[in-house]
Amino acid sequence: RDVGCAVITVSDTRTLENDTGGQAVVDRLQQAGNRVIHRDIIPDDPERLGLLVESLSSRDEVDAILITGGTGMTGRDQTFETVTRLLTKSLPGYGELFRMLSYQEIGSAAMLSRATGGLVDRTVLLTMPGSPAAVHLAMEKIIVPELRHLVNEALR
Repeated sequence: RDVGCAVITVSDTRTLENDTGGQAVVDRLQQAGNRVIHRDIIPDDPERLGLLVESLSSRDEVDAILITGGTGMTGRDQTFETVTRLLTKSLPGYGELFRMLSYQEIGSAAMLSRATGGLVDRTVLLTMPGSPAAVHLAMEKIIVPELRHLVNEALR
């Protein structure tokens, strides 16, 4: 079955017009035959992100939440902290695999990414950096090939 997805961009500067990373997630999901049920761009605000994730994960039609941005280590990057406190099950292999593949492309700077994933109850949640190159890597090499499998496992 197709997967119902929510796409969130966490950024203080992106808009729908210049959010190439978020748009790439939407495009690639739709090309793979999945539904994008919700798309949002929100500032680096932990409270707002937490409330949005909780709201989306409670919707029956949302099987997966994909978040771009806020995964670095600057003072404003709060996606990792916000998401990890909401996860009911962690999927450490996602972040490990992302950083390994990223290392092959950009070298040791890959360690700066705090991409993470897991479940919020039965909803798959995966984060990735906001750069178009990182989004492309995550979507092409990890997320699109495994998304249906992840959702099926989460729903078992």
